[in-house]
Amino acid sequence: TRQPEKEPEAAPLDARWSCGSTENPVFAVSSLRRGSTVLPSVLTFLVIVASGGLLMMIEKGMLNGMETPAPKHRQRGNTILQEIRNRTIKTMCKQRNMPHNIWSLSPLQRKTLLHHVLVNDRYRFLYCYVPKVACSNWKRVLKVLNGALESVDVNIKMDHHSDLTFLSSLKPEEIRYRLKHYFKFMFVREPLERLLSAYRNKFGEIESYQKKYGVEIVKRYRKSHTKVQSVRGDDVTFTEFIRYLVDEDVERMNEHWMPMYNLCQPCAMSYDFIGSYEHLETDADFVLQLINVPSSVHFPERQTWYKPVTTETLHFYLCSLPQKLLRELLPKYILDFSLFTYPLPNMTMDHCRH
Repeated sequence: TRQPEKEPEAAPLDARWSCGSTENPVFAVSSLRRGSTVLPSVLTFLVIVASGGLLMMIEKGMLNGMETPAPKHRQRGNTILQEIRNRTIKTMCKQRNMPHNIWSLSPLQRKTLLHHVLVNDRYRFLYCYVPKVACSNWKRVLKVLNGALESVDVNIKMDHHSDLTFLSSLKPEEIRYRLKHYFKFMFVREPLERLLSAYRNKFGEIESYQKKYGVEIVKRYRKSHTKVQSVRGDDVTFTEFIRYLVDEDVERMNEHWMPMYNLCQPCAMSYDFIGSYEHLETDADFVLQLINVPSSVHFPERQTWYKPVTTETLHFYLCSLPQKLLRELLPKYILDFSLFTYPLPNMTMDHCRH
C-alpha cells in the first residue's frame, strides 16, 4: 500500500452529487489530442507499458487467452490479472506528471472522483463505482449494509442517490482519514464492451437520454437531417454515437461513457483491490469476505431481463465502424485498456470477415 504523502490544504468541496486497414491499432495513440486530461507523453507511455511486457501482450492478444478457469482454480487466474494490473498501475503512476494523491488533481477531476466514491463507515471501505460495471448491484449491497434495504434481492427500482454516502459529502480531514485507513476497491470492464452496453441501454431504452443526447447527436452527425424534421433521438446509430465520443472532452463526458480512469483516478487513489466484470461473481465474493460482511449478505444475481453484451455482439458492432473512426476513439480510452490489462481490439479486415 502506498504510504500517504503530505497533502496541501484542499479547496472547499462541492455539496452532495447524484449519481484503411488497421494492422496495429495501438499506433492510434499517435493521434491523441492535447487536452486537460493528465497524461504522459505518448512516447513515455509506450516505453512504460513495453517495459512491463504489457504492450507485447496487448498486440499479440495474449490476455485474450486468459479464460475463466474452473471454480477450484479460478482465484489463481484472478491473482495473475491482479498482479499484472498492480505492476502496470504502479509503474505508470510513478511518472512525475501523473497525480499522486487526490489533492493534486484538478478541481474538476477531484469533483468527479469524490462524486463516484461511496463510503461505508461500519465496515470501513470505499467503493468507486463505474456505471455499466455492475454498480447498481454494488449499491444494493451498500444499502443492505447500512440498513436501508432488507435484502439485495428485494425487487424495487434502484435509487442511485438516496441512502448512500458519497465521499464528496465529507470534510477534507474526514476524507483524508478514510483514504488512509479504509479498504478501497473498484471494478472494471472491457472498455468497448462497456461503451456498447451504455449505447444499447441509454439510446435503446431510456427516453431521457434519447432526448438529451440522442437529439443532439442526430442533429450534429446525420447528413440527411433537416431542420424541418422532428428528431426524437431514439434511432442513434452506433457509428453516430462513436463520432460523438471522439469529439467529446473526456473530463466532461456523461459518467456512463466517461473513461474508467477518469472516474476513479487509480494514480491519485491507491486501490487495495480492482475487480473485473469478467470475473464478477468470484471477485465480488472475494471483496465481501475481505470487508467481513455477514454471511447472509451476498452479491445479487443478474436480473432476468438483463441482456449481456456477448463477444459476437461486440464483434458485430465494432466491425460495422469505419476503421479510421475506431483509430480516433482508442486514444481516449487507452489508459483503460493498458492500466486494467485489456487487449486492444483486432479490427483488421481479415478479422472482421471471419
